[in-house]
Amino acid sequence: MPTSLTAPAPAPTAAAATVAGSPACFHCGLPVPAGGRWRVRLDGAEREMCCAGCQAVAQAIVDAGLDDYYRHRTEPAAGPSAVPPELEALALYDEPDVQSRFVRGDAASAETTLMLEGLRCGACVWLIERTLAAQPGVTAASVNFATERAVLRWDPSRTRLSTLLARVGAIGYRAMPYDAQQREAQLARTTRSLFRRMFVAGIGMMQVMMYAVPVYTAAPGDIEWQYEQLMRWASLLLTIPVILYSAQPFFAGALRDLRARSLGMDVPVALGMGAAFAASAWATVTGKGEVYFDSVTMFAFLLLAARYLEWIARRRASRAVDAMAAALPERVARLVGVGAHPDEGQLAAAEAEAVPAIRVEPGDLLRVATGDRIAVDGVILAGTTSIDQSLLTGESIPVLRRPGDEVPGGAINAGNPFYLRVLRRSADSTLSTIERLIERAAIEKPAIALAADRVAGWFVLCLLLFASAVFAAWWFTDPERALPVAIAVLVVSCPCALSLATPAALAAATGAATRHGALVASGRALETMAAATDVVFDKTGTLTEGRPRLARLQTWDGLDRGQALSLAAALEAGSPHPLARALVEAAGATDGRAAATGIEQHPGLGVEADIGGRRLRLGSRSFVAQWTPLPVDAGAGGSEVWLAARTGVLARFELRDELRADAAQTVTRLAADGLRVHLLSGDHTHAVAAVAEALGVTRVRAGASPSDKLDYVRALQRDGGRVLMVGDGINDAPVLAAADVSIAVGQATALARTSADAVLLSPNLDMVPRLLGLARRTRRVVLQNLGWATAYNLTAIPAAALGYVPPWLAAVGMSASSLLVVGNALRLRLGAPGARR
Repeated sequence: MPTSLTAPAPAPTAAAATVAGSPACFHCGLPVPAGGRWRVRLDGAEREMCCAGCQAVAQAIVDAGLDDYYRHRTEPAAGPSAVPPELEALALYDEPDVQSRFVRGDAASAETTLMLEGLRCGACVWLIERTLAAQPGVTAASVNFATERAVLRWDPSRTRLSTLLARVGAIGYRAMPYDAQQREAQLARTTRSLFRRMFVAGIGMMQVMMYAVPVYTAAPGDIEWQYEQLMRWASLLLTIPVILYSAQPFFAGALRDLRARSLGMDVPVALGMGAAFAASAWATVTGKGEVYFDSVTMFAFLLLAARYLEWIARRRASRAVDAMAAALPERVARLVGVGAHPDEGQLAAAEAEAVPAIRVEPGDLLRVATGDRIAVDGVILAGTTSIDQSLLTGESIPVLRRPGDEVPGGAINAGNPFYLRVLRRSADSTLSTIERLIERAAIEKPAIALAADRVAGWFVLCLLLFASAVFAAWWFTDPERALPVAIAVLVVSCPCALSLATPAALAAATGAATRHGALVASGRALETMAAATDVVFDKTGTLTEGRPRLARLQTWDGLDRGQALSLAAALEAGSPHPLARALVEAAGATDGRAAATGIEQHPGLGVEADIGGRRLRLGSRSFVAQWTPLPVDAGAGGSEVWLAARTGVLARFELRDELRADAAQTVTRLAADGLRVHLLSGDHTHAVAAVAEALGVTRVRAGASPSDKLDYVRALQRDGGRVLMVGDGINDAPVLAAADVSIAVGQATALARTSADAVLLSPNLDMVPRLLGLARRTRRVVLQNLGWATAYNLTAIPAAALGYVPPWLAAVGMSASSLLVVGNALRLRLGAPGARR
């Protein structure tokens, strides 16, 4: 921990006090300009600085708790760049060019993902979150124990990233911005370290047991005193490497927790292990009393083995997340010297330069070779190929893509080489968006996880008090058993199992969902989904393919087909709605498209604009009917869009959209699972009724505006329903956000992905019931884990306190408890989401 700012700082040297009669910079010793305004408060006094650079560095040193640098230095720093080694490496992360690779946001709010080293249990998560949240300028800090990631949000005008990283380091952990390659190196380093410590503890345990077994099995007097003492000394020497090396993480963790005034699981472990070793060493030196070297070495080995297996399990649970993060290539082949609209020959002849993917801008042209992973979202300029989107959608079969088709960043070119025009920067690509949604899920914790964390935090304090009481009680009844019984109480308890019960299950479940093309983007999504009673579907783009085609066109007021389509296309230009795209596509072959001005969008209703001196409306029947009477409803089964001026109706477009192939099966499965299925659409009555009849849905609302959809969902909630809303995001963002839990399907818009709790990355609608099945299985596993952890502690702790559990058996029980919780959670990774078991 940093030294308290109470000891007086050494007086500056004469050279540092004044320079040519002027005050000297406290940091670097250079003269402070007249009227200098840069100061840093250190040890209760304002210290003058010569420039903003020295002020920034000195403030960072103080904020990071590294002010001892000024107390122990022998001469001023050699300028503002001279910082303590602890901060020198971290200061790199404050550089704008470096931050552009991993920091999102603006000057008012920045966000990044950190990778952490040194996490032991749920108490570590609580300690890091509390420490970061207490720093000035930090607006959010959330740690995901399973993936060892932290999502951090802060105000760059109030604090620096290097300062926050240093604060994490000051409490005994290592934090740095997420980097896929460094993450892999960190994982390998942690795995090797855990294995080495476990190996040394295992060797020590086996050797100590060789000396302990004869003592246990021999009758009193069978082993002469000098030989028994020799075996004790041999056991002591063999236990020392276990204590100093293998068990070092437990003692370091306990010391870190105590310095931070926090009680993690390492505290009772270190107390139990340390007390047993100290008592055994004293008994060996004095020749009096019992020794527990076998229990100490076995305890260390079993705990390390449990942590090693738990670590492997956590790695497997987070593998899908890490695979996405590591997927995007570092460099791409960017074409140089090519015009804005090159033909295929110019593309083939162009030279390519290797540039970092993060430097690619929209409009750049890239060459994508066979087998390459596509770095950014783009549109194919030349070349026909197949792309593998399995990482994004879970679909293993490559899909055909031609010139003009969009391809997502993160997919693999499984066919021919092709040329790509960049649509979005690397940070805004499909894969990066998915990563951010995963990180957003880590920020929110389900209520059951928060409750478990609170209980686990108090559990350790109560345990220490209880162990002390048990020791005192046994001391007055049987002093020889007081220490081993107290050690067994400390060792047998397992708040780790309680803390791991929920995060282990959620990590395994979200990993399984991601592998099958369903992204859980909210920490509470699975918990809420499991309790859903009503599923509300949007129609267009959700239950239907979202690719409507113009089936019929009627015109009035002398308009011909081409004029009507030209007006509709001008009004709908740029709209992402499927019906709008269908009209624009139908007008594609027409000439002389009109230009619209004064465009006003009315979400869920239509659009209004000026074309050729007339104010026009295009949209639903009710929207257009506000201006002019419309002909009697034709009763068509497709969707209808009306075009009108204030003087009268101009055209009616009838569009048809096919149902998704798995829509009927999806609705049937949901109904069979006891859920009430609703169809909620802004389309006209006949189109919605046709879809409802084909799917067997009886709870239907047609012609619903966005406010009507909100009212419908809120009415269900008032009646006690837990509503799951499923939509594609076009006009659905408000109701997606208002529902208890929501899913955006298929090629959902960015707005829907922001509002939804889960996103289906594949076009398969049957992922909805499968996700609900996964949510229910996850709830069962969480309750099983919590039930086991509670029952174990309620049984094991009293048994240990009564003397029925020796220390070595307590170590077995504690290790088995954590492993059982993690192993039970890993069952969620088996099979597809929602598979019935």
